[in-house]
Amino acid sequence: MQGRSTLETLPAGKDAGRAALDHARAALGRIILDKDRQISLALACLLARGHLLIEDLPGLGKTMLAQALARVLGLSFSRIQFTSDLLPADIVGVSTFRRATGEFEFQPGPVFAQLVLADEVNRATPKAQSALLEAMEEQQVSVDGNTRGLPKPFFVVATQNPADQIGTFPLPESQLDRFLMRLTMGYPNEHNERELITGQDRRAMLAGLEPSATADALVALQAAAATVHMSDPLVDYIQALVRQTRESPNIDIGLSPRGAQALAAAARAHAYVERHPGVYPDDVQAVFTAVAGHRLKAAGNTSHRDAAELCQHVLDSVDIP
Repeated sequence: MQGRSTLETLPAGKDAGRAALDHARAALGRIILDKDRQISLALACLLARGHLLIEDLPGLGKTMLAQALARVLGLSFSRIQFTSDLLPADIVGVSTFRRATGEFEFQPGPVFAQLVLADEVNRATPKAQSALLEAMEEQQVSVDGNTRGLPKPFFVVATQNPADQIGTFPLPESQLDRFLMRLTMGYPNEHNERELITGQDRRAMLAGLEPSATADALVALQAAAATVHMSDPLVDYIQALVRQTRESPNIDIGLSPRGAQALAAAARAHAYVERHPGVYPDDVQAVFTAVAGHRLKAAGNTSHRDAAELCQHVLDSVDIP
């Protein structure tokens, strides 16, 4: 790309952060077609300091979304291809002995990046999957008795193939709970699929993306998103939704207090992405399935087997303030 970079052409001052976010959202929309909802939720997940799990069939743009996020937001990026022979040291790093100095030297693993793509995370064994737990929860890793902090911001985007595919290991509930949101990509509509077939190669477009933000600016955006106003009636609404997940006969396991906190944080971040002056009921509803779907366990006798149906049942059962 010739001429001034995107960062140089954005406005300065207090509106620079929002302008950068809007520009990043538009750029992502040109790469990932017909997925405005998923892009908005992915940005909200990042601003809420969470992690994102994308579950869908191969070839629907999961990896492309992660790569585009890192590129357009100016984040360091690493990709870990999860396979059945992956070891925890392949993720967090290992200490190697240096004969010249007579000491062990730590070699950081690929988890030491600002955006880490854990590709096909459920193809690795539970032992390898668990190597991400401390990193995702504490933003640090412990190796050989030493604790090492991870860069900020730190955002894990994991992709997952459907559990009925050969060679997958289901993620345990404890690890699923580390993901603030779970999304599906879905097929594009006919018009956008035609553009994908006949238009410019998406990888070439990705290579031409200029960053719209910096890591420091993104940390500031995360802080700003956390301060979006949430009125008492909206807090009551969130609590009513959480209570419904615990009391509904259609649900065996409802949202935990951590799930309630996740819902509030995601709603604030979504309101910020959508430029709302405060959290609206629409923001809570927009993030509810992404936040709650992978945390709920349907009762054996319910007809709501799909996570989206179960979450919609909860939303329909609670009055909107």
